[in-house]
Amino acid sequence: MYRFRTTLVRCVATVLLLAASAIASGQTQVPSKAIRISIPTSAGGSTDILARYIAERLTHDWGQSAIADNRAGGNGVIAAEELAKAAPDGYTIMITSSAHIITPLLTPTPFDAINDFTPVSTLATSENILVVNPSLPVHDLKEFIAYAKSKPGELNYATGGAGTLAHLAGALFEIMTGVKMQQVPYKSGGPAITDLLGGHVQLYFAVPISIMPHIKSGGVRPIAVTGTNRLVALPDVPTFTQAGLPGFDVKYWYGILAPKGLPQDIATKYANEIRTILESPEAKQRLVGQGMDPFVSSPKDMLALERKETEMYTNIIKTANIRIQP
Repeated sequence: MYRFRTTLVRCVATVLLLAASAIASGQTQVPSKAIRISIPTSAGGSTDILARYIAERLTHDWGQSAIADNRAGGNGVIAAEELAKAAPDGYTIMITSSAHIITPLLTPTPFDAINDFTPVSTLATSENILVVNPSLPVHDLKEFIAYAKSKPGELNYATGGAGTLAHLAGALFEIMTGVKMQQVPYKSGGPAITDLLGGHVQLYFAVPISIMPHIKSGGVRPIAVTGTNRLVALPDVPTFTQAGLPGFDVKYWYGILAPKGLPQDIATKYANEIRTILESPEAKQRLVGQGMDPFVSSPKDMLALERKETEMYTNIIKTANIRIQP
């Protein structure tokens, strides 16, 4: 009788253990079908370029299609609202930038930028580079500031939308230098670059990854870059500090968000895969060559970054008195 009970207990324990393992395994089976990666910008911008690279690597590494889906509009509000309403199952994620936390500071949104989403992992950081159309008779920052001051309100600077980081960069530049310019907002960085190349706008505070090919081809002229060091890809372009404007330093970061309620094990699986991708020599070479730095963090660390930068940008917006008309 004792042996029977002992055997029965062991059998029950084994069944329970297997069941628990099956449940745990079921939670981490993502992906078993295609993943949709929402991109809150149109094709050609820095977020789009980075997102498509990550989609390519996920497709290769996980053996399931990762489909990049551009959902531009509303400074990222359209894509973010859709994500907030999506099922938290790991099959819909969004690759976005620091613009995600900036937009709600300037205009009402149908979501809370932090509390309505699950942070998964950061991807990269990127400096800002001031580029001008080659038709402007300027070749360095000092010449540009003097030229802009001689034509108050006549120079147009492109942005990927009102309230974007490029907008904040332009506004901060005006405050720090005393120049007066006009912002021309676009739906995203891609159309902004197109009009810059065509001479419809004169300058743009761009992320290197999206503007680098046009710098190399001579389509735009680089003036200065944010950060403490020159870009490896552009060793001849000085930092703003080196060019005479210390303190002008506005940086982008990019990351992955999922709907609120994403199971922790799925978020961790994504974060671990992103770390594997971005720590590869191929990824480092590709990103650094385009002016970006791989930046990997855990879901917890990404959440802390969002909160910290929300406070920072709130202070910048208040100081610069930036307002978006509804």
